[in-house]
Amino acid sequence: MKILVINCGSSSLKYQLIDSDSEQVLAKGICERIKIDGVLNHTASGKDKINVEAPMPDHNAAVKLVIDALLDSEHGVIQSLDEIDAVGHRVVHGGEKFAASVIVNDEVLKAIEECNDLAPLHNPANLIGIEACRTLMPDIPNVVVFDTAFHQTMPKEAYIYGLPYSYYEKYKIRRYGFHGTSHSFVSAKTIELLDKPKEDTKVIVCHLGGGASICAVQGGRSIDTSMGMTPLEGIVMGTRSGSIDPAIIEYIAKKENKSIDEIMNILNKESGVMGISGRSSDFRDIDEGIRNGEERSKIAFSVFCYQAAKIIGGYVAAMNGVDAISFTAGIGENDSAVRAAVCERLTYLGITLDKEANKKRGELTQISTADSKVKVFVVPTNEELAIARETLAFIGNQ
Repeated sequence: MKILVINCGSSSLKYQLIDSDSEQVLAKGICERIKIDGVLNHTASGKDKINVEAPMPDHNAAVKLVIDALLDSEHGVIQSLDEIDAVGHRVVHGGEKFAASVIVNDEVLKAIEECNDLAPLHNPANLIGIEACRTLMPDIPNVVVFDTAFHQTMPKEAYIYGLPYSYYEKYKIRRYGFHGTSHSFVSAKTIELLDKPKEDTKVIVCHLGGGASICAVQGGRSIDTSMGMTPLEGIVMGTRSGSIDPAIIEYIAKKENKSIDEIMNILNKESGVMGISGRSSDFRDIDEGIRNGEERSKIAFSVFCYQAAKIIGGYVAAMNGVDAISFTAGIGENDSAVRAAVCERLTYLGITLDKEANKKRGELTQISTADSKVKVFVVPTNEELAIARETLAFIGNQ
């Protein structure tokens, strides 16, 4: 079976066409600058990469360009849309309504739309992509895979905030967690690498990228994670503040004469590693800044690694132990200095880092020594493959 995976952002659309039998990526690409001037980068297996500049006034136009690329006689990989068995979509927020993947219908779309307030930057764009696929491929089933679904196994002590309980009852204000497809994929792979039954495993996954979250996975189930009701909570990130004293919002608003919307924009887009360093949200630039002796780059690096280690330590306590820690995503997979700095704060767990193994980038590797009491891995994430697997499992059960 062939599964088309769609991941829509507000001005971009990433896609992969995956053969579910072999899990081979037949084609992949990204549409960028949607609503501006439009660029499609498309790569088919065994063929040259192509770049297509074309008007993309909306996501419908972007999906149409993707379909045209997949069907193209020279650069495509299918001859008819009938070869696509299903489309799998990433949706960031499903609230408490969805603890698993679902097939798209009008009722599901309405429920996703009701979660827009919880993820205003993500859910509306996800919905646009779903509607575009339904319009252009009306006979192909669409399946939604939620970022929040994996974390629906968290116990109440992990997700209830210290607010009047009526706010949870009325508005479902609680911690939800994100990066669920990544945490699910990486934790499952990590468990495979451990020589013990799944139900006895205790794993911590560090999804460290521009957006970053850490997840405690016990017996294959998420029991806690660092992001909250929105992706703003938790560890300091590329441009997001992470967890802060909530009174700071009022304090800055009064001092700077800013509205709540303006403060939230600062917390989401001008803070984090970018705000601390004054240089960049990209750790490659931060590493360069450190080499150049820039003090604020050093501070940003240290804050990020310190907070990651602190959350990991908290999750060791939550699970009363840990068997393995896995690093994933852009920073986790590629920045050896971050991994080393985090692990240096975890030697009390009996972790010993293999310095040569830790130099590797972007490949499945055990970076702890053979005698390390806790195993440490780099496990490349593959959210598109995770979505394809979820989609296949769902339509296979219909």
